[in-house]
Amino acid sequence: MSVPDTTRPQTPTLDQIQRPEDLRALPDEALPAVVDELRAELIDAVSRTGGHLGAGLGVVELTVALHRIFNTPDDRLIWDVGHQSYPHKILTERRDRIRSLRQKDGLSGFVRRSESEYDAFGTAHSSTSISAALGMADGMNQRGDENGQVIAVIGDGAMSAGMAYEAMNNSAVGRGRLTVILNDNDMSISPPVGAMSSYLSRLSTSRAYQGLRDIAKNIAEWFPRPIQTAAKRWEGFARTYATGGTLFEELGFYYIGPINGHNLDHLLPVLENVRKANAQGSGPFLVHVVTQKGKGYAPAEAAADKYHGVARFDVVSGKQNKPVSNAPSYTSVFANALIREAEKDERITAITAAMPSGTGLDRFGEHFPERTHDVGIAEQHAVTFAAGQACEGLKPFVAIYSTFMQRAYDQLIHDVAIQNVPVRFVLDRAGYVGADGQTHHGAFDIASLLTVPGLVVAAPADEAELVHMTATAAAHDDGPFVYRFPRGEGVGTELPAEGVPLPIGKGRVVRKGSTVALLSYGTRLNDTLKAADKLASRGFNPTVIDARFAKPLDRDLIDRTVQSHDALLTIEEGASGGFGAAVLTHLADSGALDRGFKIRTLTMPDRFIDHMSPADQLAEAGLDPDTIACRALQLLGMDEAEAVLTISALSA
Repeated sequence: MSVPDTTRPQTPTLDQIQRPEDLRALPDEALPAVVDELRAELIDAVSRTGGHLGAGLGVVELTVALHRIFNTPDDRLIWDVGHQSYPHKILTERRDRIRSLRQKDGLSGFVRRSESEYDAFGTAHSSTSISAALGMADGMNQRGDENGQVIAVIGDGAMSAGMAYEAMNNSAVGRGRLTVILNDNDMSISPPVGAMSSYLSRLSTSRAYQGLRDIAKNIAEWFPRPIQTAAKRWEGFARTYATGGTLFEELGFYYIGPINGHNLDHLLPVLENVRKANAQGSGPFLVHVVTQKGKGYAPAEAAADKYHGVARFDVVSGKQNKPVSNAPSYTSVFANALIREAEKDERITAITAAMPSGTGLDRFGEHFPERTHDVGIAEQHAVTFAAGQACEGLKPFVAIYSTFMQRAYDQLIHDVAIQNVPVRFVLDRAGYVGADGQTHHGAFDIASLLTVPGLVVAAPADEAELVHMTATAAAHDDGPFVYRFPRGEGVGTELPAEGVPLPIGKGRVVRKGSTVALLSYGTRLNDTLKAADKLASRGFNPTVIDARFAKPLDRDLIDRTVQSHDALLTIEEGASGGFGAAVLTHLADSGALDRGFKIRTLTMPDRFIDHMSPADQLAEAGLDPDTIACRALQLLGMDEAEAVLTISALSA
């Protein structure tokens, strides 16, 4: 007999809900209890798993209202980014798994189509929701679905991305089937204005108002053009005066709001009116909802980041159970190194796209506020803005997560590389990132960047090398420079007092040996050295090389290694087609492979790896010390089964 978990909150009303239709069956007077219990359940679940709490707390009422009013999953509900989707998961048949969030084999921390029919569109990167919603609305029209509606929930931060405006500019495609919910949770657009705003919002979405609007338009068409023009101007002025949102109106949306996103008495009638109006083809609508990140949980409300992303925490105190670091994070090492370089060179600037704390540039900004630029969720703009700075003699460092840098690939080529302007790109979160999973892995930067002429592409092996690589980037004025490092802690290497520029395109021999050479690119070096230790215990003495640069390659070092060894294994934490492929191409072109030289490449496998710990992800990918050692033994002639047994015996 199982013992009930008495530490969980009591949720008698929420217990009646397995799916949204259960929510829709409840009486109106039960909804406040649903809201309170859903918020308590969310806090308890995330306290056990960690994750994105603040955004979810801010949309509890909105989530309840959306599933109450709209007929999900037949009506498509899209959550932009997905940080705020945890309450949605609880209400859509996944409550029994909510305490597996972001855990191995558990629920994703984002929205995923394969996880539930209620997840209409997979999201994790920002600002995709309106485009997807328009596509779905058009798809419904094309296949003759006259009833289904599409609702996109997008935050005010995500609205800073150009893609959102590209989609809204194309809003006519939706032909009245689309509702955009602008979740303004930082009050960056306008504050809530209370009961009057609620009244005006309900009025403007009512059938009566819609009818009067249409009557005015129809009558105006019978009059001469000057009177038509005046009537249309009056109608537009009246609507804008009542509800605001001139920009959205010009983009083709009927703007409603702002309304209080924590008041169901405001939300429910507005959404009901919007649903009815859309059913009559009167949309698209943009409903401006003002919410508060961290709403209903005092520690989150008081925190500067509103508990955006948290580790496991104590519910009562809000204290997070963060593990004690044994070494500084790569991000902090980079930030400190860049500050030291900027103290020596006033031309150095720092640019990020809505990730100042994630990239360490908040610390840089404390020292050099005038030289720090957070451009919002606008990676394309960040790159071209940096190119403009570089044209004027500045030394911009663009710090962006590897996975987000994918969004600015064209700008990197067109605005930076072709013009050969010296922009420095710092790619944080390169490689596997753990709980955020497949959408956030920095997998593709090496392979994609190596194809671009003129780039220097580098990767430090540890935190000490990162200090030197930052100095190298600062000193490099001959063109664009890119370097990458992973999420998390370094390996505990002693940090130099000052960075020293490294020779461009030159690697280093870390351990001199014979027979087989292990050529590592980036922070796989530490595990490569562990693999070398395992091989040494079996009587082999491998050479270990830190490549440092993927472009330009240290061809001389590679050629010397090939001449003095029987086999070569390359190791990188990136997709195939990257560093190992560049080495293979060089050896093929040089004729080394014609003589039967043995070489293998270790890369990320050709599949997406789900959320789990970074160590588990590396093992799953075959980039851990044991697999590196096994592959080296296979290169030396041992069959796979024997190699696995040999290394397993050493690890036991």
